[in-house]
Amino acid sequence: MNFALRAFRSNSIWNRSMSRGFSTSSMKFSDHVFTHRNSDINNPNIKFSFTPENLKVAKEIIAKYPENYKKAATIPLLHLAQKQNGWTSLSVMNYVANILEIPAMRVYEVATFYTMFNRDPVGKYFLQVCGTTPCQLCGSDKIFETVEKHLGIKVGETTSDKLFTLVEVECAGACVNAPVMAVNDDYFEDLTPESTIKILDELKDGKSPKPGPQGSRNTCEPASGLTSLNSEPYGPGFMVRSDL
Repeated sequence: MNFALRAFRSNSIWNRSMSRGFSTSSMKFSDHVFTHRNSDINNPNIKFSFTPENLKVAKEIIAKYPENYKKAATIPLLHLAQKQNGWTSLSVMNYVANILEIPAMRVYEVATFYTMFNRDPVGKYFLQVCGTTPCQLCGSDKIFETVEKHLGIKVGETTSDKLFTLVEVECAGACVNAPVMAVNDDYFEDLTPESTIKILDELKDGKSPKPGPQGSRNTCEPASGLTSLNSEPYGPGFMVRSDL
């Protein structure tokens, strides 16, 4: 077999193997994160604008950046708008783009990349239970079960009264206080099924449960009590020569 024929056959085998791909599992696609479809609650005809108070805050945020770099305010403005609107709709994104005088696509790119921006409506209380390894080892599965059973919803669902939405997050960044559930901007830590139910019931009643550790410890100190830094700190000049 001459060289040209061998090369042709080798290339043909390579091309066939590449067309089949190396994965034997089926490919799954999702357009939820990247594709927008107009709906009755999310379309460009629904107007959004900052309240006078939030507009003042937005101008203060923008003023922190040079004029030619004010697009850097995209994330804080989207966050401010989401707190006002409850979620990040298409109108919210278009409004932020208009304020920053940048193409709307630049805002869409940010809003679809960061999971902190909810592009679907969520309940008044957005429950984010951490399911990463440290929280799971400390009982986050029981927290998920407790919330689902007590509210009658599954992860990704919203209660019929629009009060609660439950999602799983990775990672809340409070591993030492696991298991952890964020409610809007507040963290509730060292959770047990009992303390979780207590928090949910207080929220239902319009109360404001105290965030932070739900046990006896303060912030993230050892659960068994302090083992260091448990005495009065030394003052300035400790063990320093008196003539210095």
